[in-house]
Amino acid sequence: MAWKLAQSSHVDRIFAAPGNGGTAGTPSCTNIPVPVDDSQALRRFALDNHVDLTVVGPEQPLVAGIVDQFAADGLKIFGPGKAAAQLEGSKAFSKAFMNRQGIPTGWARVFTDFELAADFVHDLDDLPVLKASGLAAGKGVLLPDSRAEAVEQLRMMMVGRRFGDAGTTVLVEERLHGPELSILAFCDGVNLQLVPAAQDHKRLLDGDLGPNTGGMGAFAPSPLATKEILDAVEHQVLRPTLAGMAAEGSPYQGVLYAGLMLTERGPMVLEFNCRFGDPEAQVILPLLQSDLVELMLACTDGTLAGHNPDWSAESAVTVVMASGGYPDDYETGKPIHGLPESSDFDSCQLVFHAGTKVDESDRRDDGEYQPALLTDGGRVLSVTATGPDFKAAVNRAYQSVEQICFEGAVWRTDIGIHVAQSQENSP
Repeated sequence: MAWKLAQSSHVDRIFAAPGNGGTAGTPSCTNIPVPVDDSQALRRFALDNHVDLTVVGPEQPLVAGIVDQFAADGLKIFGPGKAAAQLEGSKAFSKAFMNRQGIPTGWARVFTDFELAADFVHDLDDLPVLKASGLAAGKGVLLPDSRAEAVEQLRMMMVGRRFGDAGTTVLVEERLHGPELSILAFCDGVNLQLVPAAQDHKRLLDGDLGPNTGGMGAFAPSPLATKEILDAVEHQVLRPTLAGMAAEGSPYQGVLYAGLMLTERGPMVLEFNCRFGDPEAQVILPLLQSDLVELMLACTDGTLAGHNPDWSAESAVTVVMASGGYPDDYETGKPIHGLPESSDFDSCQLVFHAGTKVDESDRRDDGEYQPALLTDGGRVLSVTATGPDFKAAVNRAYQSVEQICFEGAVWRTDIGIHVAQSQENSP
């Protein structure tokens, strides 16, 4: 987002809190050492520095109510308020809301007692999906292969507190079948504007194997998103969500993300996010040709109806490079090598930083020293490329991936491959 916001003619300066190695090198951007969960310090900084627009990236501050706190001080901020952010912050709330509003989704039972949940699973005819109700950094959805495994996973969540407080309430949910699709929309409380649909890859390993992660890559626009699918999602999911939130006293402003499965019964909602997805943002924002600041201000001001965003006709692919051991235990502090200088990059190739930091502990004054870039998280980098078709975008993305290295680096080698092959084989 910092990269895209920096392209706006309305922007003179950007502050990233706390920022990372990528925002440190973004034009007009300065990292500030304020944690994302310190809403009071962020509010004071915005007031003291006369910040005109605050953009909330992660889900935690949204769920904690940072938008309401900033708005109370007259600060303009992009994102849903605390009540609306429950759509992501509580899967139990979200499921109940969808049921009230008639939004298509799978059945679910909510449990706070492990024994009751285990008994329910034993009596099911089919294997369910298990979901931690609270925020679990994209890792709280489990797909057991047997009833015994389902019970053990419930035990880990509800008794062993694998996901902390996020897993004390658990949804035992219908396991839907079909391809997944991510459809996002800018929203101003009443109106919405769709963005190009993306497909995320949640599993760690090629072929959609291995554990669920926060996302190992994505591509956009998805060929699954036909006009019929988009119309169905807009009128059966997104517009009823906006109308329902407004009717319940929590108008939704910001980006609404619907994670969907395309089933034999039609598109059904797996989850809502209250922000740009990661890594969906990395393939969506490079396709946006309109001014992102203008769109965000229109959402906060309730004037989105007067905007029609312009999108590139190209394709975009992003490949996530993660730390060895992710999504479980992993080491950080590994030097990152091979990142090309911006002047070496084709204009269609980008590297977005996630879990990185700049190490200046050994900075010297000789003018030749370059501070080291180190890994600082599970998902470290997202290597993104665009092209006239998916074959070109895939090739460009993986060419860049091969240039970059850090100890233990892991990535999938099949992001966007099947859609590129499909395009190549089509008449």
